[in-house]
Amino acid sequence: MLQNQLFTKTRKEAPKDEVAKNAQLLIRAGFIHKEMAGAYSFLPLGLMVIEKIKQIVREEMNKIGGQEIIMTSLQRKELWEKTDRWDDEKVDVWFKSALKSGGEVGFGWSHEEPITEMMNSFISSYRDLPVYVYQFQTKMRNELRAKSGIMRGREFVMKDMYSYTTSEEAHKKFYDLTKGAYMRVFERAGLGDRTFLTFASGGAFTKFSHEFQTLTDAGEDVIYLHRGKKIAINKEVLLPEVLEELGVKEAELEEVKAAEVGNIFSFGGSKSEQLGLRFNDEKGEAHPVILGSYGIGITRLMGTVVEIFADDKGIVWPESIAPFKYHLIDLNSKERANKIYKALADKGIEVLFDDRDTRAGEKFADADLIGIPYQVIVSERGEAEKTVEVKNRMTGETKIISEEEFVSS
Repeated sequence: MLQNQLFTKTRKEAPKDEVAKNAQLLIRAGFIHKEMAGAYSFLPLGLMVIEKIKQIVREEMNKIGGQEIIMTSLQRKELWEKTDRWDDEKVDVWFKSALKSGGEVGFGWSHEEPITEMMNSFISSYRDLPVYVYQFQTKMRNELRAKSGIMRGREFVMKDMYSYTTSEEAHKKFYDLTKGAYMRVFERAGLGDRTFLTFASGGAFTKFSHEFQTLTDAGEDVIYLHRGKKIAINKEVLLPEVLEELGVKEAELEEVKAAEVGNIFSFGGSKSEQLGLRFNDEKGEAHPVILGSYGIGITRLMGTVVEIFADDKGIVWPESIAPFKYHLIDLNSKERANKIYKALADKGIEVLFDDRDTRAGEKFADADLIGIPYQVIVSERGEAEKTVEVKNRMTGETKIISEEEFVSS
């Protein structure tokens, strides 16, 4: 992409009412636009990052047997009343609206109920199981607080997956597979060494769940970490029986702040009992289908990455989710820069070419703010020997190499 054609522009200041570092930087760098508290539009650069994260998640979900679907966000009141989760006293994050034809409709904050009801059309026998389906969808949650930028919005992109199995044994096998898949997602997104499987409350879902918490001072959760065992316990369930089950002592735990980037829940047969989802076994006997629910906050993960890796100059993207691999910066060597840009484009390499007619200082400041992993500087200094300067945005390391070596590497 030519930066001169990018409709968004960097800005020196974020909106005065934006207090979260991730949103401040993403707004200033032209990745997102703030519509209101807790609601953001994702611009071309931001959408590229979202799609990179989604693709990592998609690949890992497909590896364990997931099939991608997408469902409507509109939720029928009558369906959620069957499971006692329509009541605002039970679930306090609903957005609801009146239908012109009469009655109420909700806007999806989760999808266990509609997906389970849908499965009544496809599951009747043990031969139809297991089923693992997932979607990427915008969720709506009427959060009281929305001051953490894209880490906790009232509208956000989520990957939610649902497993349907014949037994608790089969469910546990897939549940454990998902734990591994989730950790691979966070490793590939650059957060592997900071993300921990965390024992937690199930909230509006079940009695207990597992969270995936990433260590950051910007997080809203307090967890107790055992670095040796690479597990953690959410403060809300720091109980003697939990410690005993995990085989740890409270004195061994370190109190830290963290952001929840994923969670997984076991519902057993309760949802299926409520919604009439049953299967016939080999003997023709009917049983409720076992349900598991698995979420990853796509935009929350994006905001967490910004909070962790950003420095005093701007965003620093891990290469795996960056909008481009290279930021090509032309400093009065347009002919050489054009040649390099074309060579990279012909090889299918992602590059943002700063071809703007502006000062070098402005180009460098914008490049640091945008945070693309490698800055490739083409200047008059390398004209004679046909060299370029390559700067690693994450480490700050720079090296001088020939054009030929760079393009062919």
